[in-house]
Amino acid sequence: DLKPKHPPRLAPQGIRPFTIYRGHDETGVSGEGIVIEGVQLATGQMVVHWLYPPPTGAIAIFNSLDDFFKVHIKPHPANKTIITFEDGEQKLYEAKGEVA
Repeated sequence: DLKPKHPPRLAPQGIRPFTIYRGHDETGVSGEGIVIEGVQLATGQMVVHWLYPPPTGAIAIFNSLDDFFKVHIKPHPANKTIITFEDGEQKLYEAKGEVA
C-alpha cells in the first residue's frame, strides 16, 4: 500500500512499443521488412517513426491504433503487414483483412 500512486487528475501513463513489418511494398515508397517503430500510449494514441526516408525517417501521431490502420495498413492489404508489440502480441494483415 506504500507504492506511489498515479494522481487521478492526470492522463493514464505507460507505453507499449511495437514494430511494423511489411512483406511487400505495393506503393514502392517505404520498402520491405521493418519499416516503422513506435509506441502506443496508455491513452491509445500512437507515435510512429517511419524508418524512411533516411537518415532520420519521419514522425507521425495518431489518435488511435484504428486511425493509424485506416490510413496506412487497411488500404494496402497486399503488403502483408505484421505489427508486433513488445509483449509478443502480433497482428497480421493480409488481403482478407486482419488474420491474427
